[in-house]
Amino acid sequence: MTKTVVIAVRVVSGSKKGLHLKAVPGMSTRPTTDKVKEAIFNIIGPYFDGGNGLDLFGGSGGLGIEALSRGIDKVIFVDRDQKAIQTIKGNLEICMFSGQAEVYRNEAFRALKAIIKRDIQFELILLDPPYKQQKLTELIEEISDHRLLTKNGYIVAEHDSEVILDKSIGNLTLVRHEVYGVIGVSVYRH
Repeated sequence: MTKTVVIAVRVVSGSKKGLHLKAVPGMSTRPTTDKVKEAIFNIIGPYFDGGNGLDLFGGSGGLGIEALSRGIDKVIFVDRDQKAIQTIKGNLEICMFSGQAEVYRNEAFRALKAIIKRDIQFELILLDPPYKQQKLTELIEEISDHRLLTKNGYIVAEHDSEVILDKSIGNLTLVRHEVYGVIGVSVYRH
């Protein structure tokens, strides 16, 4: 008999502080822990005065929902896994954020191409890909090349702690790199 491990996911701060979110069923995603989520938002915020967010590897939607709870106006969530898409939609309903979100099932680079055509810029771009299939440098280059990040915006990349990203990618500069156990967080800005 196999044992299922359930990781509690919740909104750490902001208008929906304390609300519990559902995790994606199965082992295909690993939610960002509350400790790491709190650390990320302390680096980049902790609160926002509006703007757009992009959660490119949405998983349960926890990071994008945290951004909405902390003042981002609208978040586009993308994930290629159908269970993740259903979980994101359910969590948005729990938080009553469905009207402030778009949710798409797509692969990251294809989603970026669609976003580029819409001429949208983001104050916050969250990149938390599966650790074994990372193409963070290529994703950040694409974001930089097409000017998807606002002048004062942030890209937050979550990755394996052993991954060291370049100090600059395109016209973006690494402004913070932190390690929390096996998790590395790299933050880029203009």
